[in-house]
Amino acid sequence: MTAPYTGPTLATITSGIEANIARVRSLCHAEIMAVVKADGYGLGAEHVAGAALNAGCTWLGTTDVVEASRLRRAGFSVPILAWLHPAGLDVETAEAADVDIAIGSLEHLIQALRRGRGKLRIHLHLDTGMTRGGLPAYDWHDAMHWAAAGEKEKIFRVAGLMGHLPNADAAEPSANDAGLRSFDVAHKMARKAGLAFEVRHVASTSATLTDPRSHYELVRIGAGLVGIDPSGSTELNPVARLTCPVVHTRAVSEGSPVGYGGSGITQKAGFVSVLGLGYADGIPQVLDREAHVVIDGRACRILGRVNMDQIVVETGEWAAAPGTEAIIMGLNPGEPTVQQWAQWGNTSAHRIITGLGRRLHRVAATGQEESA
Repeated sequence: MTAPYTGPTLATITSGIEANIARVRSLCHAEIMAVVKADGYGLGAEHVAGAALNAGCTWLGTTDVVEASRLRRAGFSVPILAWLHPAGLDVETAEAADVDIAIGSLEHLIQALRRGRGKLRIHLHLDTGMTRGGLPAYDWHDAMHWAAAGEKEKIFRVAGLMGHLPNADAAEPSANDAGLRSFDVAHKMARKAGLAFEVRHVASTSATLTDPRSHYELVRIGAGLVGIDPSGSTELNPVARLTCPVVHTRAVSEGSPVGYGGSGITQKAGFVSVLGLGYADGIPQVLDREAHVVIDGRACRILGRVNMDQIVVETGEWAAAPGTEAIIMGLNPGEPTVQQWAQWGNTSAHRIITGLGRRLHRVAATGQEESA
């Protein structure tokens, strides 16, 4: 019999994802796409997608066709859109897997015209202010007419029109004015060219939460799924619980140097404990002095450098027994959050959650047992 796993464990809390989608649905009447790129923001694309669909999402979004195909093989049958094509447009795989693809350049549109076999569904991806990806405004006229020709000849179906709003994180609707005007101009051009879309979509999490004008027929929720609101306007539920058992504990005297270079100093005589995870698992290597974990309800400060697979924490007068659970990221008041780790590591919450290492044992949980 295999012994139960007792190392660092990352639990994806499905009830938290469902609550976050319920919050979005309370503010928005459009359909919702759950964007599960980067393996569901590091929490498992299948876990995140399943919870999002249970909560009422009707679309899935991925980075590329490869990610989308994995979801199809996992049994997800809802519409899936892939919008980045690092190895060129994979029309054949997209058609075979029934995956919608975004077209963000005339080059990709030409590929779709040449290789589509009637089953392909495309979304015209417009640059509405990001200058990052999408058809630039000077190509819109040609793109609309070529796309209309491809649809008329039954090479593909033009199912959607999409863009991005570069300033939505400001949580000020007026910051989206230019992007929305640009998008609406493009929509009028498309209709004049004879195109009619099933869905228009330009809003990601921030715009969805702060600017109803941006909702159209579909919104895209990625960071919001996993409890991150880049606009800072809406309180969302945490969905990641990272725990690790104490490896060993030892007594120390006041002023003891800890770790490489003795960069950590114990504040008083007591105990320190070693946890078996580190920067290889996504813990920022350089941390603020306030960084801590929670063990048995106690906040335990991290001492010294974060190592590849170890951190040392100060437990004061209490000696934590080996195997005692340390909460690295939690769900309850007083437990460290993804946002706190971002502050301690001088980085973003997005980077913390997507950077959680592949060595971590991953499970899905409802959240009821964690908050009990």
